Amino acid sequence: MSRRPELTIGTLSEEDHAFYGLVWAGTTLAARVDRELSRAHGLSLSWFEVLLWLNGQSEPVASSDLGARTMLSRSQVSRVLDAMVARGLVARTPSPTDARSVQVELTAEGRAAFREADATRRAVLGPVFTELLGPEDIRALETVWRKLKGQAA
Repeated sequence: MSRRPELTIGTLSEEDHAFYGLVWAGTTLAARVDRELSRAHGLSLSWFEVLLWLNGQSEPVASSDLGARTMLSRSQVSRVLDAMVARGLVARTPSPTDARSVQVELTAEGRAAFREADATRRAVLGPVFTELLGPEDIRALETVWRKLKGQAA
């Protein structure tokens, strides 16, 4: 039986290796979290991201602000919010300052769903992220993330 050759991407520069490693890590970790959130809670990672941002707010926010803050497009945010309203996780109210705009906030059910989903997210990431990395690793990743995010604008 002949053995198939190992598939490689060839020789990469340090910069290219770091970039593709970052992409691989983000994609792999996001897929794990998405799978488990879907299985355990019927929530996609996109829904979780919206829950995360709304959970951090003490008052309703313009739905357009979510499109500017999340990694979702404006139309994706709109579709996610429609589905979350239908499920009772988010409430929409007219904006007090702009008659053409609406504000959104988590319902009590939405806050509970976030807490449960966040516990699941942490459990999924534990063995493949947080338990593998020490405090110095986390600080280094935070430094890199802040530098890259600062350039993305």
